Amino acid sequence: MSDSNQRPSDYKSDALPAELIRRSPHFNLFVFKFQAYFIKYMLRMYKYRLKIENMIKKPELLAPAGTLDGLKTALLYGADAVYAGIPGFSMRARAKITTEEMKQGIEFAHSMGKKVYLAFNLFAHDNDYNLLPRVKETIEYLGPDALIISDPGVLMWAKEIFPDMTIHISTQANICSANTVKFWQKAGAKLCVLAREVTHNEFKEIRKKCPDIGLEIFIHGAMCMSYSGRCLLSNFITCRPANRGACAQLCRWKYDVILREKESGLEMGLDEDDRGAYILNSKDLCLMPRLKQVLGSGADSLKIEGRNRSEYYVGSVVRAYRNAIDSYFESPEKFDPAPFMDDLNVLETRGYTDAFFDGKLGADAHNYETTRSDSDYQAIGVITGATDDEIIMELRNEIKQGDEIKFILPNVLAKVPVVLDKIINAKTGEELPKMSAGQKNSIKISKAWVDKKYLDKLGPLVLAYKNKAQA
Repeated sequence: MSDSNQRPSDYKSDALPAELIRRSPHFNLFVFKFQAYFIKYMLRMYKYRLKIENMIKKPELLAPAGTLDGLKTALLYGADAVYAGIPGFSMRARAKITTEEMKQGIEFAHSMGKKVYLAFNLFAHDNDYNLLPRVKETIEYLGPDALIISDPGVLMWAKEIFPDMTIHISTQANICSANTVKFWQKAGAKLCVLAREVTHNEFKEIRKKCPDIGLEIFIHGAMCMSYSGRCLLSNFITCRPANRGACAQLCRWKYDVILREKESGLEMGLDEDDRGAYILNSKDLCLMPRLKQVLGSGADSLKIEGRNRSEYYVGSVVRAYRNAIDSYFESPEKFDPAPFMDDLNVLETRGYTDAFFDGKLGADAHNYETTRSDSDYQAIGVITGATDDEIIMELRNEIKQGDEIKFILPNVLAKVPVVLDKIINAKTGEELPKMSAGQKNSIKISKAWVDKKYLDKLGPLVLAYKNKAQA
């Protein structure tokens, strides 16, 4: 071996790779390609990790159930869960659902893989605790998926009697901060329903600080003029307690305002101007126009208010939000709330507001003119059965020969128009020029009048409406 090829006496083995790189262009190219591949792989993994971290799961759509038909309708039209209450022990003492109907409703929900939460959100007086043994038996019999509670004493009782029961904290608890959420979480709650007064930015901050507990927000329904429903107006004037579901809704009344001179006691009425006299009348909450922001903020459950509303109202609202939520998750960048807002605009409401979403309420959050709806449409009926040739529809308002009605279908954007060439009494078979609602009055609708491609979708609980202007 020549001197030029001999290794130096101080040669170290770690010099070999450098020698190989200098001597082998192929090895150098291999290293470069490996480094490029490794960087590309790490970038891909980083993007994937970011995607996973930022992935937002589809929130639960939670609907009210004041009746058994309302419960079933909400689930049929796409609610993931419903909430209801035991008469006398929730925020809706007048809700028309019995214990046996509740049992049937819970079994119906569970057969669909859906949930029922039992509202138990009164603020209890000492004498109420004497009735809790009966409530315990009822809860055990019903087997709800969670209890909705607002009173710390009731929560303590529930945790002792039902240690494995999932607990949700009601909006009546006025939860407006992350610290309050953490308080209830330490007390055993799995989900907190935030107060309607919480702004969108505040919610995002609460979500960031409370990542490991469920958070629920209201997205639609009536707004109480008082703080999170803690109103004493009904109690004071009518002795009907708002917190026990007996609210007389005095905020919807028309008021005369009178000035009294302090020293003389002279009274002077203020004349109503063009802004009206419904000074406490809030519009209804509607976050459909802001739904993209809502869905991007990480709420676990989106709640619709309305346990005293009709099955038509509940089904229509659930359908609109179900279709909207699904549309968003199919293509977030292309989501447009307008078509779904059109579905909400046919309902009879007090007008819509996004309330505290951006912060302080504006003047447009109230309707000073009237508590009446200005909608051009009304519920007309609900399908209760069918034969091979006919559909049976129970009426909710008067119907006339020649009226066009529209059926709204679960999980389908299209509506099914049907012109009623005849009005046929379902009980007697008599043909009539018109027919009023009430006493379960129903009509027969020939399937020949219906587009054939929708016939298989027109089953029990499917709803219909019409334009009020039809002669």
